[in-house]
Amino acid sequence: MEQTTTELTQEYIKDHPSIKSCLKKGLLNYSALSRHIAKELNIEKKTSKEAILIAARRLHESLKKEKNEEQKIKHLLSNSEVEIRNKIIVLILDKNILFEQIEQLQKTIKKESGIFYLLEGSDNYTIITQEKFSSSLEEKLKSKIIKKHHDLALITLKSSKEIEQMVGVLSYLTSLFSENGVNIIEFLSCWTDTLFIINSKDIPKTLSFLKF
Repeated sequence: MEQTTTELTQEYIKDHPSIKSCLKKGLLNYSALSRHIAKELNIEKKTSKEAILIAARRLHESLKKEKNEEQKIKHLLSNSEVEIRNKIIVLILDKNILFEQIEQLQKTIKKESGIFYLLEGSDNYTIITQEKFSSSLEEKLKSKIIKKHHDLALITLKSSKEIEQMVGVLSYLTSLFSENGVNIIEFLSCWTDTLFIINSKDIPKTLSFLKF
C-alpha cells in the first residue's frame, strides 16, 4: 500500500534525529522544512508540499507531549547515582565452550571481589570484567576468545525503583550517547541499575551529558 504524504513526512522526520530534535523544541522554520523534505522525497505538487507543512506542524504538537515526558524522565534521573569504573575489558567467546568453565572463572573473580557480568547471545558469550583478570582469562579460555575490547569504562546509573514503570528511560539515555558521539560497546540493565560500557577516553564527555 502506497504511503501518504503525511506518513512519508513523519517517517522522514523520525529518521533524522537532528530535525526531530529541532522540531520538538520549535526551532525550525516550517516553510523551509517543507521545502527541504519535498526536495528530499522528490515531491513537486504544491498540494503535497502543503500537506508536508501541515504534517510537520501536527508532529510538532505530538513531540511537545513527548518533551513533557522527557522532563519526567530527567527528574527521575536527577536522583540517580552515577558510578564509574575504569580498566574494564570485554571478551566475546565462542559458544562452543563448557558453561561450567565460565562458571568457575566467575567464582574465582568473585572471590577476589571483582566485577563479572555474563551475557549470552545466540552464538556467543560476552564477559565483562576488569583488566587485572585479563591474563588469567586469556590463558584459560585460549582459542575460545573471538574478540577482545580493552581500555574501557563501566558507567552505572543507580536509580529508584520507579524507573521500572517509566516509559522511554532507556530510549532517552541511549539517544544522549548517540547525539554526543559516544559509542556504547555493551549495554545491560539489572532492575534499577543501568550499565553502559564505553571507551575510557569518552568518560569526561559522558559525565557532562549525564548531569540531570
